[in-house]
Amino acid sequence: MPQDELPHDPLPDADATRSFPAEVPVDVGLTLRPLQRGAADPCVRVTGRRAWLTRRTRSGAAALLVEGPASPFLPGSVRARAWGPGAQEAVEQVPALLGLGDQGWSAFDELLAEHRRRLPASVLEARRRHPGLRLPAAGALSVGLLTVVLEQKVTHDQARHGWRSLVREAARGSSGGGTPPGPVPAGMLLPPRPEQVALIPSWRWHTGWVQPAQSRTLVQAARRSASIERVAAACPPWDPSAAEGLNRRLCSLPGIGPWSTAEALQRSHGAADLVSVGDYHLAHFVGQVLTGRRVDDAGMLELLAPFAGHRQRLVRLLGLTGERRRSFGPRLAPADHRRR
Repeated sequence: MPQDELPHDPLPDADATRSFPAEVPVDVGLTLRPLQRGAADPCVRVTGRRAWLTRRTRSGAAALLVEGPASPFLPGSVRARAWGPGAQEAVEQVPALLGLGDQGWSAFDELLAEHRRRLPASVLEARRRHPGLRLPAAGALSVGLLTVVLEQKVTHDQARHGWRSLVREAARGSSGGGTPPGPVPAGMLLPPRPEQVALIPSWRWHTGWVQPAQSRTLVQAARRSASIERVAAACPPWDPSAAEGLNRRLCSLPGIGPWSTAEALQRSHGAADLVSVGDYHLAHFVGQVLTGRRVDDAGMLELLAPFAGHRQRLVRLLGLTGERRRSFGPRLAPADHRRR
């Protein structure tokens, strides 16, 4: 079976199964795709309206399969199946994972209607074509921080390779503890435990194409994972003011800045108003779609200001307009020193 192919039903009986009514349209693939770090992500595989995720819960490891409604345009039913000691807990996390408790989209749609004459038609069309877009609140903030640290100031290929290497290295040193339960697609592994990350030797980071500054930040974040999860648990999902408060606290961690915290909280808490300031491409793209010209971070924030409280919703929507990012300079071609 190819590494990214999903097993076909019938699957073996799950340890926990539950169906959730979705009172709003939900597009499972579109909603969960930001959680997947590349096509070969060992921990998340999204295909159509199906998604496999490996999870570490308080009850133990779990493999979770989420299947969305037949139509992403209409309310329907979401089916969740999970295997492993953490199966029941993983299934109970599905409504938050899919953003089903997020009440902010109605207010956002009102803002779209209010500003419709100032917005390009492509933005309004994107909302019409994708009513099932939601903001996931996936939890596991400490793991999310690991993934975004690996994306700091590197290319897409470096970041994806670094995440795969980290997961595999953690699994290699865990006496089989990286193997997920259940009938997962080939190549899937459990997310790393913080203590595994903290014990990875420096030379292994090097072979994983992870820069020294990144590995130092990863180890520090892993060592503080318990406190990170403690403060994260006190922050309700989809609450802009709570997410901003947690954002400020996370920025006190060495090597963690506003870009990293925004990227992590957008996925762990559905942070609807946090914008990834400092992104190499985002400001240019927002300016391109909304005005037809490049802007810097300050210009981007000015353009997004009318949507305060929902700025990340608009950013996600801009990415669905079909516009491609224009190239304004040479691409970064980093040297590969892994074999030296």
